[in-house]
Amino acid sequence: MKVELFVTGIISTNCYLAVNEETKHAVVIDPASASPKILNHIREEGITVEAILLTHGHFDHIMGIDGFLKEFQVPVYVHESDLPMLEDPAWNQSAIYTAGYTFRGAQPVRDGQILSFAGYEFQVLHTPGHTPGGCCYYVASEKVLFSGDTLFQRSVGRTDFQGSSMSALIRGIREKLMTLPSDTHVYPGHMGETMIGYERDNNPFIQE
Repeated sequence: MKVELFVTGIISTNCYLAVNEETKHAVVIDPASASPKILNHIREEGITVEAILLTHGHFDHIMGIDGFLKEFQVPVYVHESDLPMLEDPAWNQSAIYTAGYTFRGAQPVRDGQILSFAGYEFQVLHTPGHTPGGCCYYVASEKVLFSGDTLFQRSVGRTDFQGSSMSALIRGIREKLMTLPSDTHVYPGHMGETMIGYERDNNPFIQE
């Protein structure tokens, strides 16, 4: 798997392309915007997008959905608990920063569900706390985790939003993420990538 990073949107969100280099098929994770840079890259490389995966429903991870769907008729997935957030511009905070954005038509996923796209199996790990439906996508065969705003390098997601819970966030990280192999690459929703082993040893938020 080749993970390609595009920092986009009004608060510098990490949008990822997870690409199978053999088939040129890919999934998009957290499209903050459908920037010309991303779309042109997909066209120029001959990449076939199969799906859009959302780690949660906040505006800075979803506002590019419509732009992508104009180009690629693919399904959009989000954890079932964040479905209402996609349809509520106040809750997803788009009303604070923009004229408001909503999306209807996402397909719900649940904890432990496997989504098979681009030749890979993306396992849904429900890690609520930043949002009620916050989740990560784990590709065991590649030792890759897309952590959204759950886990960052030496930090964790904010929990001062509607529906947030610091205790739930820390519990999910400890029970579902810190149990992954140490050499798992973590691709978060903001800032730089990290490793599970590094976070296990150095993240001050999850130390016992």
